[in-house]
Amino acid sequence: MAAPSLPFRLDLPALENWLWEAACVIRGPVDAPKFKDYILPLIFLKRLSDVFEDEIERLAEEFGDHKQAERLVERDHKLVRFYLPPEARWPNLREKRERLGEHLTDVMRAVARENPRLQGAIDHVDFNATAAGQRILEDEVLSRLIEILSRHRLGLKDVEPDILGRAYEYLLRKFAEGQGQSAGEFYTPREVGILMARLLEPEPGMEVYDPCCGSGGLLIKCHLRLLETHGRTENGRLVLPPEAPPLQLYGQEINPATFAIARMNAFIHNMEADIQPGNTMTHPAFLAPDGSLRRFDLVVANPMWNQKADAFGGPSIYENDPYRRFVFGAPPASSADWAWIQHMYASLKEGGRMAVVLDTGAVSRGSGSRGSSRERDIRKAFVERDLIEAVILLPENLFYNTTAPGIIMVINRAKRHPGEILLINASSLFAKGRPKNYLAEEHIERIADVYHEWRAAEGFSAIITKEEAARNDYNLSPSRYVASNHKEEVLPPEEALVLLREAEEERAQADRELVRILHMLGLGDFRPEG
Repeated sequence: MAAPSLPFRLDLPALENWLWEAACVIRGPVDAPKFKDYILPLIFLKRLSDVFEDEIERLAEEFGDHKQAERLVERDHKLVRFYLPPEARWPNLREKRERLGEHLTDVMRAVARENPRLQGAIDHVDFNATAAGQRILEDEVLSRLIEILSRHRLGLKDVEPDILGRAYEYLLRKFAEGQGQSAGEFYTPREVGILMARLLEPEPGMEVYDPCCGSGGLLIKCHLRLLETHGRTENGRLVLPPEAPPLQLYGQEINPATFAIARMNAFIHNMEADIQPGNTMTHPAFLAPDGSLRRFDLVVANPMWNQKADAFGGPSIYENDPYRRFVFGAPPASSADWAWIQHMYASLKEGGRMAVVLDTGAVSRGSGSRGSSRERDIRKAFVERDLIEAVILLPENLFYNTTAPGIIMVINRAKRHPGEILLINASSLFAKGRPKNYLAEEHIERIADVYHEWRAAEGFSAIITKEEAARNDYNLSPSRYVASNHKEEVLPPEEALVLLREAEEERAQADRELVRILHMLGLGDFRPEG
């Protein structure tokens, strides 16, 4: 019996094998973290070239002749989605042998000149770069790399739409596995992004914002979800009808290389996207005419978990914020989780909604402790103002840089069920993978259905009131309210470390206050022990 045909000619295992073979060509001269810097722009160019060829074929069917279609496009670039100069088209690139590194660099710059949305995205890599007087990648190596990348076509009917994101995900994962370093800050697992889009269900014309967008994956998932729910098939691909305007997408990313990938991703998906570089906490890119934060219909994000305030300017930013984002309280210097939440909340329109992925400690740290806790106090303020709509506990070992589970928190400025919070314990809902677990389609479906139906399900979900949350000292961990496999709740090491840092921070603050008071009493030489 014949195997069932795949929707695309290049499936995921084939893609990964292909990418690894390409990476192996440059493994010697290029450090693992740099694989993506050289391979991804070339994959992107290959994708552009093949899609451009698809566009020419479409015109050829209309005008009856391939050469005539090419001549028309040369005269009027607006006939195609984007224009590629002849030297950037893959067949011409394969023929180049001499001064290949210099030529590739020039080609990328020419493509960016023709398509201004790509400036700063593909024209930043120097394929002719040297180190200690030697070429990093010789022309012969580049030529071999181009030949490997020539094996598969990347046109509209050949690969899934998020080919660049999948390639980026794979290369990051291979780097993280091989080097023991963090890659998860840049890429949210694909199925988690799909789930978040299913929870938010974007509507045509909405403005969607990601303040730490990485490679743009979460914005893309929202775009693809709108195509699924409102699109129609034309020439073998989903498009939005005239009565369903596209999403207006906005993203900011602090890492220059990752920002470039996000811009490429937005361009390749033909999305209405404004992706800006920079530090969101100190210099948010999207402002209203009066200088306040611009507001959006939806916010979706996966910020770096438990980020220290020093990473973006220090704790003083909370006290002297010109955008008045931290009105619910200053988070501890040891974890910026609730700083990100407050920034996102401040970026929502009235009636706006947001979904954010965070460490599990964001919804439980500080609850039940006898001392003060900044995170618990901020969480309390959000609960008392009836802003938290749902918390979903994800399974362990989904994310690339940690085996710890995460949570998705949904915040809604106009809750469907005032006074209630839905808690979903999906910790046992996963398929076993190597090396990482993943959510299968039926898992995503089950979580989304329970959320949209607002349903309590035995052993899976619970609906609590604000008063019940208060009785539990504002601990919103789903495992506290929904038992799963009778597992005992254990504090993960990452959370314990954050709590220790917060305690040290509080002690240092108390010491400073004691010294100030003693100085006022004339005991200025006194120093607390320790």
